[in-house]
Amino acid sequence: MKFIDKLLNMSRKNRSLLCIGLDPDPELMPGVDVVQFNRAIIEATSDLACAYKPNLAFYEALGSAGLAILEETIKHIPGDVPVIADAKRGDIGNTAKAYARALFSVFGFDAATVSPYLGYDSIEPFVSYQDKGVFILCRTSNRGAVDFQDLHTNGLPLYETVAHKAREWNIHDNIGLVVGATCPEELKRVRSICPEMCLLIPGVGAQGGDLASAVSYGVDARGERAIFNVSRQILYASRGKDFARVARTVADRIRRQINSHLASHPEQK
Repeated sequence: MKFIDKLLNMSRKNRSLLCIGLDPDPELMPGVDVVQFNRAIIEATSDLACAYKPNLAFYEALGSAGLAILEETIKHIPGDVPVIADAKRGDIGNTAKAYARALFSVFGFDAATVSPYLGYDSIEPFVSYQDKGVFILCRTSNRGAVDFQDLHTNGLPLYETVAHKAREWNIHDNIGLVVGATCPEELKRVRSICPEMCLLIPGVGAQGGDLASAVSYGVDARGERAIFNVSRQILYASRGKDFARVARTVADRIRRQINSHLASHPEQK
């Protein structure tokens, strides 16, 4: 099954555009190990999410044990829920092929984030896995994004050039874009350039992006193909033993908020 079909199936089943980032920070966790923490979060929220997104940095920071924890975490996620590797990989030749093989064939992720900075030959090894999703960094949610992504080239800001290139490269319908909720006008522009592509939209939680505008500008004409990622706001809603229950409450509230904003979308009226 192609990634986009798996995503749409789960989104419709759970009535959710919410992706939960599994970014474990032992300093913020309530006295349980990472595997227990992740499993509890997944069990509490798997009927509320359209996808999960582990950020590989948090697992690599735990050393060799972290990769084993990542594998265990993936095993706990129900098989019909898409899992996105937030890896931001970007290299060329055999290195890119090895990165793609590791994420898709070894770990079994359904999708991954990649950097476009090195050009198409750094992305092609990922795109060649036609049933997997490839999210290209376009206009990211961090403050420093303006350093490069807003620079003009050939009359367009760089992020728009990336969007146009991604549309050109999307011959297998498996490319999406990462666009932050913290830059709503840019999000609106990217959606107009790529009306049918899937957008991964971080920044609506701790980073302070406006959810209403993110939903309005981020979804496609059918009110779909947008993934709103929230991590810390859900994972660490409670530092006590009730962390999983509180995480579920917060996740459900955010899911309902997304759906309430979606209700005003033309396709939903």
